[in-house]
Amino acid sequence: MKKIFKISILIVLFIIYIYILAIDSIPDSLIMFEGEKLNIKTILGLNIENNENYKAIQTSSSNTSKNINETKTTNLDINILGKIPVKNIDVSILPKTTVIPVGNLAGVKLYTSGVLVVGMTEVEGIDNEKYKPYENSGIQEGDMIISIEEQEISNTADLINTVNKSKGEKIDIKYVRDGNTQECSIIPTQTGNSEYKLGLWVRDSAAGVGTVSFYEPKSKTFGALGHGITDIDTGNLISIANGEFVTTRVLSITKGEKGNPGKMQGTVANQQNIGKIYKNTSFGIYGKVDNLSALKLDTSKEMEVALREEIQTGPATILSSLDGEKVKEYNIEIEKIYANNDYDNKSMLIRVTDDELIEKTGGIIQGMSGSPIIQNGKFIGSVTNVLVNEPTKGYGIFGDLMLKQAKEVE
Repeated sequence: MKKIFKISILIVLFIIYIYILAIDSIPDSLIMFEGEKLNIKTILGLNIENNENYKAIQTSSSNTSKNINETKTTNLDINILGKIPVKNIDVSILPKTTVIPVGNLAGVKLYTSGVLVVGMTEVEGIDNEKYKPYENSGIQEGDMIISIEEQEISNTADLINTVNKSKGEKIDIKYVRDGNTQECSIIPTQTGNSEYKLGLWVRDSAAGVGTVSFYEPKSKTFGALGHGITDIDTGNLISIANGEFVTTRVLSITKGEKGNPGKMQGTVANQQNIGKIYKNTSFGIYGKVDNLSALKLDTSKEMEVALREEIQTGPATILSSLDGEKVKEYNIEIEKIYANNDYDNKSMLIRVTDDELIEKTGGIIQGMSGSPIIQNGKFIGSVTNVLVNEPTKGYGIFGDLMLKQAKEVE
């Protein structure tokens, strides 16, 4: 009898655990467009109801679907069996938006909010002995140092100056890992008369090139790349304080081949400013345009952003500038649509079908990320990735995902 009781308790605890995971996976807030379907994964017994006395949203063990277009904001309650409230969702409903697809190549300069640890090394002390000052401190590659001895660290110069002022005394360091601030202490090693080191390689900026996806005239915001910029050494998304978007000059194009992705190389030196970057996310980079003329826009091409349920498999086009100057339209095929994917930038599987583009680049190459995708006269998304073993194939991100990120910049 006791064994059955214990098993029953374990089953109940397991069910509670499953419900806790399901509830925790539901976001606290959402941004949606008018007419967009709400897709929230639920399990049996979890109900979603509208606080504004609208019709309850039907739930199932798969997805919840209802058009939300009644108000600009609404509130949704999550409850169990219609009785026990467990969570609340704030929903912001945006009006349908128009943008100007761009397709121009541009340069990116990012400045970190602190200094990023990208490596560690032994330090030779003034006594010619080898030391690892960072050892056992807990700090590691990918951490962002934000302060030393309560002094804000904005760049590598700040770090060097602060460490040298320590005169070899123990210093307290604050750093960020996975969004959480942590602390440690390190005793710097003296390497010269007034020089002390931590044994850490750090970086405070990054640069590259990519394609501008869209410009939203009302808010003067832009989106680009369709994916985030990661540190070349750590592979982590770079947490930025700010950044610059500038024109770029294409230096060379390397054609993509199976197993060897191609790329466009450009320079950001001595180029015109386009605007400021405020966000570096896994869905792209976003900011405000200061110098509209630098984008060389065709303002007559303003078009609506498609809801994902409007996107179809079949023919579409992308806009891209392979010479850094003239934007051309190229044919692609949308082979698969992952309509319920809100978690990464692989929303659509696409294939380049344009003979001219394949001849020039082999398909999708680095630098084309962000190239806007057009279908039926609407902006539906942007190119994000290439399949290494099939350079004519890659992924695109939904336009609505990018616009929601851009709206948070306003």
